Amino acid sequence: MVLQLLEIGTQTELLASCRLSLLMGVYTDDNRIEDFLKFARGILQTDSALLTFKGEPYIWYASDHEVKAFLAKADEQKLDQFFQNQTRVDKYSNNYQEFSDYIHQLGVGHERLVAFDLKYDQESIGKVLLFDDQVLDFVEKQLKIVEEFVQSLVNIIQLRVENAELKEAYEQQSALNFSKTKFFQIIAHDLRAPFHGLLGFSEVLAQERETLDESNVQNIADYLYDTTQSTYNLLESLLNWAMAEGGRFVYHPINFDLHQSAKIVCDVLNSLAVKKNIQLINTIPVGTKVNADINMITSVMQNLVSNALKFTHTDGRGVVSIVAEAQGDQVQFAIQDTGLGMSQAQINELFQQKMTVSIKGTAGEHGTGLGLVLCKRFVDLNFGEIEVNSKEGEGTIFKVRLPIATSGHQALSTEIKKDITLG
Repeated sequence: MVLQLLEIGTQTELLASCRLSLLMGVYTDDNRIEDFLKFARGILQTDSALLTFKGEPYIWYASDHEVKAFLAKADEQKLDQFFQNQTRVDKYSNNYQEFSDYIHQLGVGHERLVAFDLKYDQESIGKVLLFDDQVLDFVEKQLKIVEEFVQSLVNIIQLRVENAELKEAYEQQSALNFSKTKFFQIIAHDLRAPFHGLLGFSEVLAQERETLDESNVQNIADYLYDTTQSTYNLLESLLNWAMAEGGRFVYHPINFDLHQSAKIVCDVLNSLAVKKNIQLINTIPVGTKVNADINMITSVMQNLVSNALKFTHTDGRGVVSIVAEAQGDQVQFAIQDTGLGMSQAQINELFQQKMTVSIKGTAGEHGTGLGLVLCKRFVDLNFGEIEVNSKEGEGTIFKVRLPIATSGHQALSTEIKKDITLG
């Protein structure tokens, strides 16, 4: 027999792609592959055995002295043609001689040979070959025992696959629960802080009004308005995020003009821009149409512009621009600012729910990053993409790509309008 066996640690760099082999404990104290091949060889009294899992790069070879791996040739994975709905190929099979010749060609010399198909849900997941240079025929009763043991091996594989999948799902859910717990801790902290100020100044107005002049009252009123507005925006974003995660949003795609959304956003946020001495510029051409949910995309644009205003300098040179252009079957709109910019570490955390620090804006504004999480969610729901480019001290640009409008109509007709409930 001519086999190029591989020593562990030298040429087994592909071991990570051997999923079933790893689940069966190769190179561990719980090596079920070694145990199975030892048992099968013992029942049939053969010198050697091979086990191959479909799609894995290594084949496992067992003898009296060792269990080792060798790199499978492409042809060695094409054994299905010889089984033809049989679970076993032996001396009495119609195509045995053809099968035996094929195995010889692969460098596996033998006088007697038997092969078993590993089947799971009617699909082959691997093959087991037992062979040696003896001339005695295999005993049918012993073949039946090995055949039954092959099925027990398949059952073990099934259990280990299901256990691995359950473990992975559990770990993902645990990570998600931890992330959400941390996330809501941040939300609770950022909600509690403004309420301290609201309660304190409300108490001053309620109990010490006569000691305040008009200037003090106006200052308190301005603070109360700004704080309640920002707190309301946070609560609204939190509600929208919870609804999106709970599947309560309904996706209504229509063809609409992005210029329309940009105009709405600029009308809403212009007073904030003026207050911070920032130019807010909408250069999206009229007629730049996309196919998306107008409410979701307008919310995305408003969040991005609001963030841009938050982090842009208030020295009179700050600019926030809204631009757009067609790119093949998509339209890209971008929000660009001349603000603080971000580090790569901050960029990597932008769309994650595990934000741990609220970054202050140029006027001391607080935030949680929830708006960007929601933006990513909405863009994904509209079959779009969102990305960010930024450099500390040089500003930030958010780019959103959406499907281009499917026709020239403002809205889709009743016949083809799609309502997709999120689950």
